[in-house]
Amino acid sequence: MTVYGRFPSFRARRLRRKAFSRALVREHQLLPSDLIYPVFVLEEGKSQDIPSMPGQRRLDLDDLCRVGERCLALGVPALAIFPVVPDRKKSEDASEAWNPEGIAPRAVLRLKTEFPELGVITDVALDPYTSSGQDGIIDREGYVQNDETVQVLKEQALCHSRAGADIVAPSDMMDGRIGAIRSHLDANKQSQTSILAYSAKYASAFYGPFRDAVGSAAKLGKADKYTYQMDPSNAEEALTEVALDLAEGADMVMVKPGLPYLDILRLVKQRFARPTFVYHVSGEYAMLKAAAQNGWIDEKPCVLEALLSCKRAGADAILSYYALDAAEWSRIG
Repeated sequence: MTVYGRFPSFRARRLRRKAFSRALVREHQLLPSDLIYPVFVLEEGKSQDIPSMPGQRRLDLDDLCRVGERCLALGVPALAIFPVVPDRKKSEDASEAWNPEGIAPRAVLRLKTEFPELGVITDVALDPYTSSGQDGIIDREGYVQNDETVQVLKEQALCHSRAGADIVAPSDMMDGRIGAIRSHLDANKQSQTSILAYSAKYASAFYGPFRDAVGSAAKLGKADKYTYQMDPSNAEEALTEVALDLAEGADMVMVKPGLPYLDILRLVKQRFARPTFVYHVSGEYAMLKAAAQNGWIDEKPCVLEALLSCKRAGADAILSYYALDAAEWSRIG
């Protein structure tokens, strides 16, 4: 660390005295272009509020397009789509996941038709489609089978790419799925579709509201995802996972969740210097929202500080349910 001088010749507070000088020497900024807005899209029915995520809704396609329009108006460059699939379409083999008439490809097509300049990211995972609520195909003992799941993920990614997805985002944590998806996309003339790999996705307790939102919580029941999502105790393992995904062809990597894993985010960015995203997840959103609604915190500065911490730790982009609010707040100051 550089030593600039001794007190009183060096006074760190001099540049903090006025707003203009604080702005001039500010090291990191949160911009609307840093944000991605995750949305839940309904297979059928009208838009619905999500009780565990106040202010968020499961969107029908018309409301989805209204949200897409607002993203562009606020300067938020991309949406990430998460489907809400009715129980009657869930199955052991998750066959609905690669149905070209399913809700995810229909949502992609609608958005890209109406807003071709808006980036569209799709979740590549099977938990919305499986009768078990797991992210893959299970055997008789309930264990998620890796290679059988990867075969389905390949078809799901191809389905989304053909519908017009700009980025497919495998969030399942199966071994080898990035290479398999990349090869499958390339072999089917979809080489321009990017892959955002959830490379360091931890078996976190902060995902509860998300599972409520997509309807997988009830199916999962008391089961867990410890056999494929990462142990929260491990840091070096995250670097191994990222290295593998980059070697297999990932264009971007993800750390998930956000605030509890800023140390992992920093390690990944420093080690690999590749595009690194972070997911400010549903539980993080719900805690901030609940504290704000109870008058315990001032929502706007706390949210902006939380998201800025992700930028400071090394995030190139942040997926957050606060994306639209944060974009508006950062524009108006």
